[in-house]
Amino acid sequence: MTINERQDQIIEEFAQFDDWMDKYALLIDFGNSLDPLDEKYKTPQNIIEGCQSRVWFHAEMQDGKIIFKGDSDAVLVKGIVHLLIDVLSGHTPDEIVNADLYFIEKIGLREHLSPTRSNGLVAMVKQMKLYGLAFKAKENK
Repeated sequence: MTINERQDQIIEEFAQFDDWMDKYALLIDFGNSLDPLDEKYKTPQNIIEGCQSRVWFHAEMQDGKIIFKGDSDAVLVKGIVHLLIDVLSGHTPDEIVNADLYFIEKIGLREHLSPTRSNGLVAMVKQMKLYGLAFKAKENK
């Protein structure tokens, strides 16, 4: 499935709900379904700076695709981590670097987060794209 196809599915899932309390509940459900991140990856170099809560991302290359794993100590943020991983994990560095993550705006996520959580979301996306750039640079060596 392409990045855009998965984004469109997420937009449809969120469109089923009018009330943001229901959308928050959906995010929490996503967070609860996130596989726990191995403790060995919960290191200072994997923490996302700029997040109100603690968020970790780990990335590795498998067969030319980046596999992301992540976690957070906040249940709502964990749901956001799940969404980002769901959309970007399993794609090539190029696809990740060039991805337009339009689902964030379309589902109204940014406008329904506190300013610090919104900044954290931007930091998470930036870090995932930086992983894409780093793996792309390694490929080109």
